[in-house]
Amino acid sequence: MAKARQKRAKSGRKEGVLRELNTNKTLYLMCLPALLLLFLLCYLPFGGIWMAFTDFNALDGVFGSPFVGLRNFSIFFKQLTAWNVVKNTLIINFFGIILGLIVPISLAIFLNEMRNGIYKGVVQSVMFFPYFLSWVVVGAIVYGLLATDVGVVNNVLKSMDMEPVRWFAEPKYWKTILIAANVWKWSGYNSIVYLAAITNFDPNLFEAAQVDGASRFQQILHLTIPMLKPTAVVLTLLSVGRIFYGDFGMVYGIVGENPILVDAVNVIDTYVYRSMRSLGFSYGTAVGLMQSVLGLILVTLANHAAKKINDGEGLF
Repeated sequence: MAKARQKRAKSGRKEGVLRELNTNKTLYLMCLPALLLLFLLCYLPFGGIWMAFTDFNALDGVFGSPFVGLRNFSIFFKQLTAWNVVKNTLIINFFGIILGLIVPISLAIFLNEMRNGIYKGVVQSVMFFPYFLSWVVVGAIVYGLLATDVGVVNNVLKSMDMEPVRWFAEPKYWKTILIAANVWKWSGYNSIVYLAAITNFDPNLFEAAQVDGASRFQQILHLTIPMLKPTAVVLTLLSVGRIFYGDFGMVYGIVGENPILVDAVNVIDTYVYRSMRSLGFSYGTAVGLMQSVLGLILVTLANHAAKKINDGEGLF
């Protein structure tokens, strides 16, 4: 009898799937090219991960090259340069995440408080504009600001009878410069996301708070910021998942191959690129795989922690 019930349930599920496919067959057919493209571009290349465990050479190919196990990973952990790269990546991304949370929320609240529609639109456009700039353009802007002889910053310092700084020969400044450039570029975009969340808040809550005598600052502190928590948690989790990913375009667009600065700003992505040129594809693939696995573990742990502090809400 139990087997009969299981058989009927299985048959019912099968009929439900067939009915769903038949009802929405047009939609599923429209999705098919995108799914095929996703498979070809995202999942099929996963086979290349095997290179991380081999001594790859072009003659033998990916699956014919000699298997070396975890040797490529052990080489990475034995190098002092590798630990410096991980440290640089974590420092730049950690402060980028913190400032990337505080600055956009502050900008979104500031925009929400504006009552002049034209002025608000202009400010939004100006803040959003850096998001559309490539890192090459941002690098040119940074050079225009910090160039030793013609840079704006050094000209200002000279006008104040202060010694100019050779920015491109001083590694100690460049983590801060990269963090500032990253926050400047992305804050406008993220602030729009937070502003969209704020505009969906129930206005009756703010009216009730105003009737009770709450000032505008108190409304922001006790209503706006707490209600932004779910949005902030999701965006922060997405950022935490990429904490081991240095922005290749940012580092190369702003710093390039400057040998004086390379140790101060070399992140995992630029290290993988350089190691592929000098130590081969297998070693670079191993470092990239390790980076992905660590990111997955970290975002899973962060998501679990976020659910505890955010009433069970997280990424998954």
